[in-house]
Amino acid sequence: MTTYLEKPVFVTQPFLPPLEEFQPYLQKIWESKVLTNSGPFHEQLEIALAAYLGVKYISLFSNGTLALITALQALHITGEVITTPFSFVATTHALWWNGIKPVFVDIEPETFTLNPDKIEAAITPVTTAILPVHVYGNPCKVHQIEKIANTHGLKVIYDACHTFGAKLDGQSIVNFGDLSILSFHATKVFNTFEGGAIVCHDENTKQHIDQLKNFGFTGETTVVAPGINAKMNEIQAAFGLLQLKYVDESIKKRKEFSKLYNNLLVNVRGITLMKVKSTLDYNYAYYPILINEKEFGCSRDKLYEQLKRCNIFTRRYFYPLISDFPTYRALPSSATANLKTAASVSGQILCLPIYPDLGHDNVEYIVRCLLKSGKR
Repeated sequence: MTTYLEKPVFVTQPFLPPLEEFQPYLQKIWESKVLTNSGPFHEQLEIALAAYLGVKYISLFSNGTLALITALQALHITGEVITTPFSFVATTHALWWNGIKPVFVDIEPETFTLNPDKIEAAITPVTTAILPVHVYGNPCKVHQIEKIANTHGLKVIYDACHTFGAKLDGQSIVNFGDLSILSFHATKVFNTFEGGAIVCHDENTKQHIDQLKNFGFTGETTVVAPGINAKMNEIQAAFGLLQLKYVDESIKKRKEFSKLYNNLLVNVRGITLMKVKSTLDYNYAYYPILINEKEFGCSRDKLYEQLKRCNIFTRRYFYPLISDFPTYRALPSSATANLKTAASVSGQILCLPIYPDLGHDNVEYIVRCLLKSGKR
């Protein structure tokens, strides 16, 4: 018998370290009165994150969207950029804010990432870059994309907002591409309340990015570029330093719940689990499933509503497709005929709750409610 939960279970919940451990950081900020503009905690967090992620250079931002907007500016991207319709809308909004035309290409059915076999057909004389997304922390086919980019002289900027700490064949996923973008939003595996970062490979690029995120200043009276205000403040940075102490344990707990979901759902007709490569050190940021209405006995949208009645709040990441929003619907590349796999996945996808404090009992309850909605 299914027992109704008194407290709602949401698709995610931010990890918060013990409050008493954060107070000494705040005390230092109050004493120094340095709140922003690359203060000591900001500098410490950049160093700590570069070491943790195994990257050479990282530049902190107030959020991931501004990091992506700035990354496009830093590489002087113009014209058209090939990207995916299956992502959070900020991915494409960053192109639009830079006056760049997005060109949507279909995704792969198993990883939900940009299909590299479709990229070359979308390249035109004004294409300057590829903007793929490592969806749910599942990496794109980075080597194939790199080969295409090198052949056609294109830049590659990865939206890696889901991939904190993930490694492919022992290498940090954010080391691929010309630049990689991270998000430290409250919903992410590692959060700084809000926040984000750009990962790059050389000191000159980092210096240029740091200038762009601070209005283009290089000194008190010199501005070298039309920059923006996208700096991470000291409270965010201090919180990030504390979060780093707990992130491995948080990922470990997520892994436990993901395995439990797998055990309970692997043989359920009409439910397809996301495939994760054996060579991927995954961060368990999300738990997506696909619902086949005919086989499961209930549509994804009906299941979504029925789970709400059980006080379980899932999310249809990502539905609708970005290409279906009014802003982008008129683009030639938004035609459904070009995006059949993305449209199919978007109509079936459902992300189940997963976060460090979820608990085994809640996972089992979620699955019971889910199965009750199907044919069983």
